[in-house]
Amino acid sequence: MAVSGQLVAVTGAHGFIGAAYCRHALARGQPLRRLVRTLPAAGATDGSNGPARHGGDTDVVAIDLARAHVDQLARAFDGAFAVLHFAGRAHVMQETAPDADAAYSSANVDVTERVALAAVAAGVRKFVFASTVKVNGEATLPGRPFRPGDAPAPHDAYARSKLAAERTLAQVASGTSMLATNLRLPLVYGPGARGNFRRLVDAVAARRVLPLGAIDNRRSVLALPNLMDALDAIVAAQATVIGTHFVADATSISTPALVRAIAAALGVAPRLVPVPVFALRMAGALSGRGEAIARLTDSLEVDTASLARATGWRPRPVAIDAASVHASA
Repeated sequence: MAVSGQLVAVTGAHGFIGAAYCRHALARGQPLRRLVRTLPAAGATDGSNGPARHGGDTDVVAIDLARAHVDQLARAFDGAFAVLHFAGRAHVMQETAPDADAAYSSANVDVTERVALAAVAAGVRKFVFASTVKVNGEATLPGRPFRPGDAPAPHDAYARSKLAAERTLAQVASGTSMLATNLRLPLVYGPGARGNFRRLVDAVAARRVLPLGAIDNRRSVLALPNLMDALDAIVAAQATVIGTHFVADATSISTPALVRAIAAALGVAPRLVPVPVFALRMAGALSGRGEAIARLTDSLEVDTASLARATGWRPRPVAIDAASVHASA
């Protein structure tokens, strides 16, 4: 994919996906402006394999997206051709906020609206929002992956906030020259991955016995390199890329196969035990961990054809290697 000579601004540039994109873009010579909450200390690295630099093609702008005025944000986006919006409140397993919906709405809906309004004011041409497959639900039927036209069915506060943010972005972009794209992402893996992938890696590395050997499901996952290629394709696309698209590796994978792939990358033998799925579900219900068990046993697949048609992007198959299971980038 050819490097775009036009400036790309990235929110959440210190996060898992944002930092990965910045490393990828800078290595390719992509003009970049990184928006972060705070600047790193002198001599510290900022996710780009070097100290923060200010000015030129690699501006680093410290700005609190939750507090900044639209005019301030617009100045941060001045000259940018595209905005990649990765900042937001991520999904957490054990929610502690007294009002989860309000917390997610503030971080994911209100901030997205402010960032989008600023992008329009700055004359940004393309706006890409990192959303989640959870907008569509938690499981799919065999042979029926989620597609962009499917009705949303968010099950939790995080997914509801992402859907509301998508709709808010569409409203802000409507009637303007800015092209808004929502990318609904499944589990993303790669160096520095957190959440469910990190927990599974840690369990395999600790040689824990995992009662997952009898699961027969299909899950879409997304390698960082495939996501980077998709983002490049959207930024560089001559055609109009708008609306909602799914991004995932070209192949799906079962939970036991994922465990075996992680074990191979770590150089250990997987300790899989074939416990019947109905027994896992029963244990989950009795222990209050039904949702966690469902994520391990259900299928969850997505159809990436719409993005391939719009941009020419072609995903690669699942590929979990030693770099993918590193705890930090």
